[in-house]
Parts: sequence; structure tokens; C-alpha cells
Amino acid sequence: MFHQNLQHTGITSDGVVPPLVKFWNYQTGGSILESSPTVAGGIVYVGSLDGNLYALNATTGAKIWSHQIGTFAGAPAISDGIVYAGSDNATVYALNASTGTEVWSYQTGGPVQSSPAVAGRIVYVGSNDGNLYALDALTGSKLWSFKTGFWVSSSPAVADGIVYVGSQDSNVYALNAKTGEKIWSYQTGSTITSSPAISGGIVYIGSSDQNVYALNAKTGAKVWSHQTGGEVGSSPAVSGGIVYVGCDDTNVYALDAATGTKVWSYQTGDVVFSSPAVSGNIVYIGSFDTNVYALDATTGAKLWSYQTGIYTVKSSPAVSGGVVYVGCDDHNVYAFTRKSPHPPPHPGPIITINGNVVAGPITILVGVTEDGGGIGILGNGTVVHIPPSGPPDPVWRGLSQVLGDIVEGLAVIQNATHIQNTGERKAAEKRGRDMVKKALRNALKSTEH
Repeated sequence: MFHQNLQHTGITSDGVVPPLVKFWNYQTGGSILESSPTVAGGIVYVGSLDGNLYALNATTGAKIWSHQIGTFAGAPAISDGIVYAGSDNATVYALNASTGTEVWSYQTGGPVQSSPAVAGRIVYVGSNDGNLYALDALTGSKLWSFKTGFWVSSSPAVADGIVYVGSQDSNVYALNAKTGEKIWSYQTGSTITSSPAISGGIVYIGSSDQNVYALNAKTGAKVWSHQTGGEVGSSPAVSGGIVYVGCDDTNVYALDAATGTKVWSYQTGDVVFSSPAVSGNIVYIGSFDTNVYALDATTGAKLWSYQTGIYTVKSSPAVSGGVVYVGCDDHNVYAFTRKSPHPPPHPGPIITINGNVVAGPITILVGVTEDGGGIGILGNGTVVHIPPSGPPDPVWRGLSQVLGDIVEGLAVIQNATHIQNTGERKAAEKRGRDMVKKALRNALKSTEH
């Protein structure tokens, strides 16, 4: 879901250290202006202004499915094998994560730009009709709604039985997660499109009044505020006692989580609406200046950047499995991974089919490129590209696609071990097993000729 977890802290356990190289990109039919990728079970889910929600293979970028839902500006949420997403057609959708088939839909009274949050069996999502909704995750039936004074494009965060969300009526709200009853509200000086992050009993959120706020999660009392030089539509990330957030004044800020004192700031070339993702000691974030940045979390020094061309990066990065994913206004979803310091090795023996050696333990082959080369993963997790010239084994050449499918399925199964939700983990494991079975059947057919 948006910003990695229900508390929206933006922290990932996957450490991706630059320099990075482009792993793959997938071009949709429209801009990926505000939708941000979500990764689960080896699949990247993201919306596009072409009206489709896409499911892409996280390793190869290949499209698994797409479903027309209308323009989607948020980040999908995935839980128990279901993808939840809202649309500008005022509808919240629940789709089968493996197939894209619609499970249910719920019609609100306005465009849904908020990213859903799923806690237990409840989907929380805002709408531009001014309401925050709580929907049954299995059926889509409304459990309750809370009316604010204006649009709710902020994405709700959930912690300790409380739902927190901002509204363009300038207020931050804390609601009982079961009943929707208001616990407290805090009024800022302008509209709120930023989404709250909850950490250490504090709610962190930005406002168009140019401030970043820290509020007591139980009472709503202001702990501190920090004045920036522009509107703060970016959503804060919190890690290691530091709050990271982008700003319309072109800066990325690092603030002391306890006091709000500025630790550092890094100036990009344009507005920073993208929300940061923190991977180890690296902060990944996009900018309207067309770049994706990797900044040192301690000092703010730029470690790496990638320029997409002439198009803005409003989408927020997601980090998973050693890869950084982000959308762009140029219609593309990008995947970046660590640059290998060593030349790509040739595969050796690892799998045999009817006595024929297919590939080896040095590199796990996970895909084949159009030029006849391959994409592999070293034992340490580094992604490498196998050149078209090798390996020369004719059997490898004949069965390379089959092997790619086999190991791709194995990778999905392996990734599933990191999924905490039992239902989602089982669904991913089944999807991986089915991929391996299908690939093995194809492999046996290919050796019969």
C-alpha cells in the first residue's frame, strides 16, 4: 500500500544502495502522474491516466494483466489476494490480484484520489465528496463514513485502532477505526493533500500553509511545526528519528522528529510532490525537474540521480526485492537496480531436463532479452545482464525461455516468504507453483522435438 505500511512511515527493509542502473521500463498508454507503484508477491501494481490499473512482472516488467477502472491517482493496496484502488469515476474497486477480475466496486459521490488502506477486513479510503469511507474488504458494503468539510484526497493511515487523514478543509482528523466517531481534529492554515505518517505516538503531515506538523496521536495537540518555503503536498517518511518530506519550494527536508529542527535540506530543480521512500541510509524521491534522486539519509548528499527526459516525476518510489520502482509523466513505469561491479558470469549446471543441462548455480536466469541475452541474479542478489554471445551451449539457447519461466516462478515463491499476510502469501506461493508447473510442461515438450 501507499508508503509501505498502514502507518505510512515510508520505510522498507530492502537495502538498495546506488549507483543504480535501469532494470526495465514499461510504457503505458498515459501519464503516470500521481499514481505510485505498490509491489506484492513479485508483481508491481500501478495506475495510469490511460484509465488502466496495471499488474507487471516485478522482475521483467512484462504485463500480467490490466483492468480499465478510469484515471487512478493513488497507490493500490493489496491484501489477501485482492487489489484495492479508487478512480476519478468516483468508484472504489476490488480486483483479483492474480487475474485483474473485478471482485466488487463501491460508488462514492466524487473522484477517489486517495490511496486505500486495508486493516483487517476494512478498507479505508477518502473521496472528493468530502467523506472518508470504511468498506467491508470482502463485499464492498459500507460500514461507516465520516463527512469532512471538503475533498479528502489525503490517504488514511491506521495505528492503534485509530484512522488518521487530512482534508482539504484544512483539518487533520483522528477517527475511531471501528465506528468512524471523531476522536479529535486539528486545523492547519490551509488545504491538506499530504498523507499522515504515524511513528512513536506522533502524527506527521504537511499542509499547503507551508508547514510540516507533528501532532500528538492521542490528543491532536501540536508538538511542533516547521515552516518551509512552499506548499507541502508530499507525504512525510519517518526513519531513525528523522522526518523526510518534499516541498513545492524545490527542497527535500530532513527534520528532527522530536523537535522539528532542520537536519538538512537538498534543493532539486523544481517542485517535489513525490513522497520519499527510505531504504537503509538512502532516501529515494522524485522531482518535477524530471529526476529520481537517491540522497544520503544522514547528510542529504546526492548519491545518484536518473533523468527521465523532459517529464516530471510526481509519483512516489517503492522499494522491494532490491529494486526501486517509480512512475513518470512520460507514461513509463521504471525499475532500477544496483549496478553490478563485476562482469556478468556465464551460467553453469543447475537444472537438467531429460539429462540435458539447462543452466547453472553462478547465475539464476530469470528472463531472456530480445537480443538473445538474458537477465540473471547472482547469489548475493545483484541483477546482471548476460550478453547475447554467451553462454554458447545450444541446449541453453533452445530452452532459455523455458528456464526463465521456471526460475521466475521460483522467484515468486521465494518472495512470498517475506509476505506477512497469510492469505496473500499463500496466493503468491500458488501463483509461483503454477508458473513452475507450466514451464516444466513446456520444457518437456521442447525436449521431445
